[in-house]
Amino acid sequence: MEETSVFEKFELQLDQTAKDFLRETAKWAYFLSIMGYIFIGLLVVVAIFAGSIFASMSSSMPGMGMMAGMGTLIGGLYFVIAALYFFPIYYLNKFAVNTKKAFRDNDSEALTSSLGYLKSHYKFIGIMTLSVLILYAIIFVFGILGLFLRG
Repeated sequence: MEETSVFEKFELQLDQTAKDFLRETAKWAYFLSIMGYIFIGLLVVVAIFAGSIFASMSSSMPGMGMMAGMGTLIGGLYFVIAALYFFPIYYLNKFAVNTKKAFRDNDSEALTSSLGYLKSHYKFIGIMTLSVLILYAIIFVFGILGLFLRG
């Protein structure tokens, strides 16, 4: 016989204060997601024009000849950053839109879906933060090793 947990015996209810907090959170999440999409667009525009920007810099400044080749590399890096930045912004936007829909239509499934998107947003941010910390640690270790091997 299967046991039911204590949490399955009652249904969670949100009081008016909790609903107001969620509504306000959804408004700010929507604003931040729109700003995030704008920022992603700017990153893509810079990525597209990075090659020509660096080529013109290298032709106008003497001794900067190698900068022309760097434009493609930097443009590619900006595309990668824009792609990585897209996913948390997408999840944040879906959280905001579904939360607004949940309160507008009194739809608990939309609220559940929105909280799932919020979980995905924070999970992505957490994994990306850990990845960057690990990258910093690797760079630090190789930097220290380089100092010891050099001198």
